[in-house]
Amino acid sequence: MDIKLSQCFIAVDDHDVALAFYRDVLGLEVRNDVAFEGMRWVTVGSPAQDVEIVLEPPLADPNAAPADRQAMAELLAKGLLRGVIFTTDDVDATFERVQASGADVLQEPMDQPYGVRDCAFRDPAGNMLRFTQPRKQ
Repeated sequence: MDIKLSQCFIAVDDHDVALAFYRDVLGLEVRNDVAFEGMRWVTVGSPAQDVEIVLEPPLADPNAAPADRQAMAELLAKGLLRGVIFTTDDVDATFERVQASGADVLQEPMDQPYGVRDCAFRDPAGNMLRFTQPRKQ
């Protein structure tokens, strides 16, 4: 059996702002942009990889109760929803590029005891994004 990751999801509160960050700052390509029942899903991915990131509303369920939508929006605003971890061949250059965009820095590049050099930011919606590079031995 061959199982591979196809898509992961990141909640965003403004697709145009998120798109500018993921496409223009991180260099991901836009693969799909779909509107449905008053919501929008934008799919982005690395040109070097088949995995896609779906930028979706905080609660992508047209039948969700208003209170549930509000609760998810509040969690997103606090940065309490999970983000993703990217790999890069140069974490320091990636840090400089993302920092220059004005993204909120959570951690400057540092060597971790578990064998990577990494840094962390918040995307425009508040999701944590980590960028890792295996340390050279």
